[in-house]
Amino acid sequence: MIKKLMRRLTPTQMIMIGFCLVVLTGTLLLMLPISTREGIVTPPVNALFTAVSASCVTGLVIADTFQYWSAFGQCVILLLIQIGGLGFMTIGVFFAIVLRRKIGLWVRGTLQESVNFMQTGGVVRLAKKIIMGTALFEGAGALILAIRFGRTMDVGQALYYGVFHSVSAFCNAGFDLMGKDGAYISLTEYSGDWVVNLVIMLLIIIGGIGFFIWNDITETGLHIRRWSLHTKITILMTLILIFGGAALLFVLEYDNTLVGRPLNEQILCSLFGSVTARTAGFNTVDTGALTDSSKLLTTVLMFIGGSPGSTAGGIKTTTAIVLLASVVSGLFQKRECSLFGRRIGEDTIRKAGTVLCTNLMLSVAAVLIIVTASSLDVTDVMFEVASAMGTVGMSAGITRDLGTVSKLVLIFLMFCGRIGSFTFALSLKGHKVEPPVKLPEEKVMIG
Repeated sequence: MIKKLMRRLTPTQMIMIGFCLVVLTGTLLLMLPISTREGIVTPPVNALFTAVSASCVTGLVIADTFQYWSAFGQCVILLLIQIGGLGFMTIGVFFAIVLRRKIGLWVRGTLQESVNFMQTGGVVRLAKKIIMGTALFEGAGALILAIRFGRTMDVGQALYYGVFHSVSAFCNAGFDLMGKDGAYISLTEYSGDWVVNLVIMLLIIIGGIGFFIWNDITETGLHIRRWSLHTKITILMTLILIFGGAALLFVLEYDNTLVGRPLNEQILCSLFGSVTARTAGFNTVDTGALTDSSKLLTTVLMFIGGSPGSTAGGIKTTTAIVLLASVVSGLFQKRECSLFGRRIGEDTIRKAGTVLCTNLMLSVAAVLIIVTASSLDVTDVMFEVASAMGTVGMSAGITRDLGTVSKLVLIFLMFCGRIGSFTFALSLKGHKVEPPVKLPEEKVMIG
């Protein structure tokens, strides 16, 4: 009976229901007294907020992770981060492979939609690569961080911190346990530590670049000519956003948060700020102290986010570059939109436009609701909304002061940001098929 009911669901509906079940389970576990240090029952909205933030790999928090949650609660959060980062379908398929269970076409199709793969063929093989690659990168990151943290912590704590922050960084979650030295300080005490910064940044980039990129590069190597168009434009846009964003942050914060730091630390803070704004949520400088210009730049970076089929959120790098290429082709009145000698299909451009407009409308509506409900500064609210929509987790420090309505709005944005606004819209559509009939065409003046 259950199998028949599942077969009637579309892959997008299955993904959404799966995330809802993960969030519900996490919420119930976090509400237990054992999950908090003080042994109290966490209010349902706060538990739901944290569960959504963890499973949607966002990182926005209503209380400092170390100071509020017990070791059990932290482990629940870590498990939600891992499931949310990889996707429950990927983990489910992996266990099916280990148990030698047959993987049917319907499961392959749902997995394809879950990891944003372009074809059903080879998707199971990709799931294996995702699990193995994740174990390799998170394991290496955890080991290096544990060794580094071992300078000021005992072996057990250093290993635990290494694992937690490695998983959080690779999954682009942004949760941290540095609250032992002060609430909400994130990685500010390691702003000049090249080892910690480079490991965290590399994990963020690798996790946020997309599983399809992994597959393409492992099959074609470093032969750029053999890379798919998707790989080329994703890597190009990623490099532009990282180094372009770092250069701008260096200029904008030179007389502000970077004052008094050595040049190498200023460069490191600028690079980290640019990388983490791409949906990670850690910070090595006080985010609330950024200039308005830097907040606006960070908001744009958060809104764009990472790449499709990754642990990151946002409208995605490919959406941004496809729309940019479309605008350029329109300005120069080209007959077709192209990149790297390849034509971009009209369906792709239409989907990119839909994603951009949907995210913009949701963000604007959220800002209006939160500002009306809380009377907070609109700049900080925009920052927080972009952080939730892009599943980033960077905060201007207002999240813990929000009311129930505002928290529920951010919860909805985080959920849409993780599964994708386009995917969310498709899940509401169901199996409806458009009739093969075209309506009469009539021109409309534009511009």
